[in-house]
This record gives sequence, C-alpha cells and structure tokens, in this order.
Amino acid sequence: MSSSIPRISREEFPDELASFLKPRVERLGYLGEFFQCTAHQPEALLSFLELTEYLKHALPGNLTEVVSLTIARLMDNAYERVQHERLSLKLGLSAEWILGILRVAPDAALELSEEEREVQRLAIAVVERNGHNTNAELETVIRLIGVPRTIAVLMLVGRYISHALIVNALNLAPPVASPFAEAL
Repeated sequence: MSSSIPRISREEFPDELASFLKPRVERLGYLGEFFQCTAHQPEALLSFLELTEYLKHALPGNLTEVVSLTIARLMDNAYERVQHERLSLKLGLSAEWILGILRVAPDAALELSEEEREVQRLAIAVVERNGHNTNAELETVIRLIGVPRTIAVLMLVGRYISHALIVNALNLAPPVASPFAEAL
C-alpha cells in the first residue's frame, strides 16, 4: 500500500461527501481506505458514489451483486469482493448462491437463475474480451431483462472495473475478513 498518499479522515471530508458517506459508514461500521485515499478528489468521488447509487436503483439487488462479485473476482479485487460477500449475506442471498457467483462458472452455477447466469456470462465476456465480440451475450441479456437494465449492467461492470483498478493500484487490503475465507 502506498504510504505516499495520506489517508483523509472523515472529519476532513467536505460536508457534501461526509453526508453522502455517513449511511454507508454506519452500515459497514468503518470508513474504508478506498474513501480515505480517493477523497483527495472529493467531487469525483462523490460523482462515482452517485453513479453507484443510480445503478443500484436500476437493477434488482441480486443482479447488482452478480455483477459486483463477478468483477471483483475476475479483477482480483479482494477489497470489494469481501464487502459484497458481506452485503449479499445481509440481503438474504445464500452462501451457496454467493459461492456459485464466486466460482465464475455460470454453466455450473445451478444456484443461479437463468437471468443471473446470463448477466454473469455477459460480465465475464466484457472483461475477458475487453467489451469486443459480446453481441451474443448482450442480446441474451436484453431478451431476459430489457434494454434499460442491460445498460445498467454494462455501466455497473465499468464501475466495478474502475474500482478494482484503483484498489489494486493502491494495493488496498480488505478492512474486514471474508466470511468465505476457507471456501475460496
């Protein structure tokens, strides 16, 4: 982890950013280093967080978690993966369902619905092929969940890739342990 980037405390955040983050910090029980580092660009961070909220409202929770867990796993972003493992459990998604996502093998993920498997298949294709030649996966997802939700999936893939690149570049470790540490 870079020691050249000072961590900004919550008390030092601009009011608008502090207010936006307050419910998240209370829910998580901590202020993660991602926020402490990226708060050096408070307006951009706030925009990033607002994008996240808009996209979470555009999709059912299970599809949001399919995307977040899949991208975190593919991008080796333990920081986000652990957070979403815990969030998925809080949302009432089963441990078997979460582990089915984390195996990143939609054909073998019998715990997942058809929609969930196809959304995961699209997310995998976008990452593995850099967004190219994904028309078959894209058309399947459009047929299953519609155009607006499919666009939300694509934008969410981009959001979680961005997060992974930042976290990985900063070499940030998850602030809490994975509930699935022994299973992974």
